[in-house]
Amino acid sequence: MAEAEGRVTLWGIEIFLAAAEEGAISAAARRLGVSPSAVSQQLSGLETALGAPLLDRSSRPMRMTPAGAMFRRHAQVMLNAAQEARAELARADLAGLTTLRLGMIEDFEADVTPHLLSDLAADLKGCRFLLETGPSHRLIDQLETRALDVVVTADIPDDPSAEASWREVHPILREPFVAVTPRGRAPEDLPLIHYTARHMMGRQIGAHLAKIGLRPAARFELDSYHAILALVAAGGGWAILTPLALHKARRFREAVDVRPLPFEPFERSLSLSARAGVLQEIPGQIATRLRRRITTEVVTPLRTAWPWLGEALTVL
Repeated sequence: MAEAEGRVTLWGIEIFLAAAEEGAISAAARRLGVSPSAVSQQLSGLETALGAPLLDRSSRPMRMTPAGAMFRRHAQVMLNAAQEARAELARADLAGLTTLRLGMIEDFEADVTPHLLSDLAADLKGCRFLLETGPSHRLIDQLETRALDVVVTADIPDDPSAEASWREVHPILREPFVAVTPRGRAPEDLPLIHYTARHMMGRQIGAHLAKIGLRPAARFELDSYHAILALVAAGGGWAILTPLALHKARRFREAVDVRPLPFEPFERSLSLSARAGVLQEIPGQIATRLRRRITTEVVTPLRTAWPWLGEALTVL
């Protein structure tokens, strides 16, 4: 038993990094899908093997000791090397990958994501898939802290991490913002229903309106495509959304009109990101599959419904 406790394992290293980043045993356990006692045992075994305490468990949140801060640099290198080795053993065809932690923007969760997972599952017979959906900024944070392997998000304007050396970025889709009104009504006759500024897309819309000198009153500020389109369909106002939003909440499409914005247009783009070099060719292969699915499931139907979208809505 003493000999087993004196070994440094990759699992122990991963647990240490998760605990250091989360600041709590329970949070690290939730992130890794194990029990808090398993996390504590692995941390104790790692500290025994290294002969030094790595985490101050009496502080809230839990902090690294000086030895822990020093070891963290080595731990990240070792974990990266292990991930690179696993990817290389996969022979660049995904066949040897055993776990894929995928973060996906909520816009794709109903249609594109299930098809993408089915495509990947057909190639990855022995792979376990862990999927998390959420806002773009949170998914990028989880990629940076190694809680996710690959994420599909909206690009954050002026985001310095998009050019950072730790991250590789594969462009996926470009789409315009559009005006959505009740059937037969014009935007000028209605109040604007705002998409929440708590999310990046809402802040992007707000920044563009401010840039062109428009500051409409925010009587309604909602965080759901379905809620916004239901309110528009009921005649409660008009909204600035994207074609993806209309695709996700398409049951309201017959009750609304969709048209170009009545002022200076703007757009957003979506990308697939991964930690640079860790998964070798795999992120690029997933991006290729994703572009095919988006073309079939999203772009073609939306261009058919609104031909004027044209090249403004395009796979990259």
